[in-house]
Amino acid sequence: MAQPLMPHATASWLVDNTALSFEQIADFCGLHILEVQAIADDTAATKLTGRDPVRAGELTMAEIEKGQKDPDYRLVMQKGPEQIRRTKGPRYTPVSKRQDKPDGIAWIIRNHPEISDGQIGKLIGTTRTTIAAIRDRTHWNIANIQPKDPVTLGLCSQRELDALVAKAAKAAGIEAPVDNRLEGDREALIEQLRAERDAAHHGGEGDHAEARDAGGFIDPFKH
Repeated sequence: MAQPLMPHATASWLVDNTALSFEQIADFCGLHILEVQAIADDTAATKLTGRDPVRAGELTMAEIEKGQKDPDYRLVMQKGPEQIRRTKGPRYTPVSKRQDKPDGIAWIIRNHPEISDGQIGKLIGTTRTTIAAIRDRTHWNIANIQPKDPVTLGLCSQRELDALVAKAAKAAGIEAPVDNRLEGDREALIEQLRAERDAAHHGGEGDHAEARDAGGFIDPFKH
């Protein structure tokens, strides 16, 4: 079954913003249920920034509502919209959004250094000179530039950004950063959670045993 582009970040968003069960989230994201539990309990190795699968075109709110009403329902991945082919030339950005470009560029430079200046230019619709000035902190307005997600700013779509991140990571010979942050200790995390669950279970049995007196009678007032 198809999975979201960034499973762990998507699971984090679903935990925080829906009433879906851990099992439903794990099934949709292709994760172990204990990994979802770790994300929900903030015990994951790295705190993840949630990724909205609705905005990314991978789920609809109607599909989420079906899952919330029926715990046995399994979410179905939505087919992404067809990519709109752009003609050659710079991306058009509305005048009201142009002042936000430096913030979007700074965010990409900080969070995705594997993306080249040329790729940033095509995504945001800007020049290499501007990108280089922001990267070198020689931009005339550098003191007022605040890194902000270009998707939130409306400079590109979530799907376009995700596709570019995946393409740049592949070209650089590295894995997608968000999805693999838990992979290194995945088995260790699962074993640790199982051990904690077993310890709690055995601890309860120990308390029950202490309630027995010398004659083997269980005092009903002891727990």
